[in-house]
Amino acid sequence: MNAMTHLIAAPILLPLLTAAIMLMLGEKHRPLKAKINLVSSLLGLGISVTLLHWTQTTGVPGSIGVYLPGNWQVPFGLVLVVDRLSALMLVLTGIIGVSALLFAMARWDSAGSSFHALFQIQLMGLYGAFLTADLFNLFVFFEVLLAASYGLMLHGSGRARVSSGLHYISINLLASTLFLIGAALIYGVTGTLNMADLALKIPLVPQADRGLLHAGAGILAVAFLAKAGMWPLNFWLVPAYSSASAPVAAMFAIMTKVGVYTFLRLWTLLFSGQAGASAYFGAHWLIYGGMATIVCAAVAILAAQRLERMASLSILVSAGILLSAIGFAQPNLIGAALFYLVSSTLALSALFLLAELIERSRSANEIPLEDEQEMLPRPLESLHPAKGVNLDDNLKAVVGQVIPWTMAFLGLSFIACTLLIVGMPPLSGFIGKLGLLSALLNPLGLGNDAPISNAAWGLLALLILSGLASLVAFSRLGIQRFWTPAERPSPVLRRLECVPIFLLLGLSIALTFKAEPLLRYTQAAATAFNNPEQYVMAVLGTRVVPSPEARAAMLEVKP
Repeated sequence: MNAMTHLIAAPILLPLLTAAIMLMLGEKHRPLKAKINLVSSLLGLGISVTLLHWTQTTGVPGSIGVYLPGNWQVPFGLVLVVDRLSALMLVLTGIIGVSALLFAMARWDSAGSSFHALFQIQLMGLYGAFLTADLFNLFVFFEVLLAASYGLMLHGSGRARVSSGLHYISINLLASTLFLIGAALIYGVTGTLNMADLALKIPLVPQADRGLLHAGAGILAVAFLAKAGMWPLNFWLVPAYSSASAPVAAMFAIMTKVGVYTFLRLWTLLFSGQAGASAYFGAHWLIYGGMATIVCAAVAILAAQRLERMASLSILVSAGILLSAIGFAQPNLIGAALFYLVSSTLALSALFLLAELIERSRSANEIPLEDEQEMLPRPLESLHPAKGVNLDDNLKAVVGQVIPWTMAFLGLSFIACTLLIVGMPPLSGFIGKLGLLSALLNPLGLGNDAPISNAAWGLLALLILSGLASLVAFSRLGIQRFWTPAERPSPVLRRLECVPIFLLLGLSIALTFKAEPLLRYTQAAATAFNNPEQYVMAVLGTRVVPSPEARAAMLEVKP
């Protein structure tokens, strides 16, 4: 076991330690806690990048790293695994976490108590969900990130936020209950919860018990699909995400991808083509459920009037596309879907942050200039930081320095987000959707004349129509916000609020020029799903580290 293997546990231990430190500091040291939070988040991002580089450069057999936290032999103990897919999700989580934190440090971290500790706990849950290799540990990390998200969802108070937050908590508690029931049924049939061990035992399940296995898998799927946002289980998502504060909503953009990631991991591992009678169990539900999600979200986005709601509905569109792509079980389609996942998540996180600034510019002309001059000298910390302040209801709490060409920055950022979400050239969103269309038209790759299924034609049409619906909706809102004549001053922004948006959009634009390396990476990750034995052998083949006594006994046995 080398040093890189120990690094697998670092993304979980680092935010856990940071959250403990910040809880001990108390609310009187909020500026110090913000700095500690930022340093820890940057370190977590650096560790994630290191793990991604490790999985990419160590070759196919060694690109899967396994760590045994309790030094118990698999499958009896907890297991952490990093491969290409999990490393990619770690890096994406780190990027969005740093960006959301920078935006929150401008003012939102002062709107309530324990923001920084909850933020780190949520990062810990996200990192753990992407690294774990057993269903029990997955449930634990799901509950960790959800417990933190409950507090972050209500951060900033406000009637709409509290009402949506209560619905959010209720739905996720129900989903967690279904998670336990489904996992218990699967354990009762197979006798294990380790993912690699399940992949070996599911093909051997007797026919008499296979119905119980499928029932457990179906109940488990309902819990994951509710978190991923599939219709009709997604009725809670749009009100909750639209009401959350901007940095929290930006973090929630990656939380829906946890459900997509988990479903992709379990479905391709446990119900692959090598699963015997359970091969590709539920594929049609995935395909047509994802397509129904696209249709409902695309229709709803045409009626949306607020940018936060449009961003939330765009998350549902992307979730529907990803779930349908997974259902086809084609490596080239899944590889393109993973590229689309990265591009769309960065763009949607930037849009949630941008939405608050644009709505602030819309309401800037509602504040008399003399009142605005009075509000500028007032520091945010003077507004009872221990108790927090509802920044939605008290616009005078928005302080900062007016940035030159503010409206130009907001307008160009809005155009970039629109192009990325709609999938229009020349940005990376177009490359992602073009890859999806190409994979649907060439199911077996270039040079093959395989017939295109009706479901593939349906998803292809929905990709184009949903993009057209988003284009119409975003164009209409852009005209209302930026082109409608109005006498309004420039909105009051802070530079720290603009930096994360510039960072996220800059990375999305960089993907346009560096699309080929990422596409190769995502294609390699998707190809590995067709060979689950690599994952299984890497996990089950890991041996515990012998104790000093065992090593001494081994040396004594040698002649």
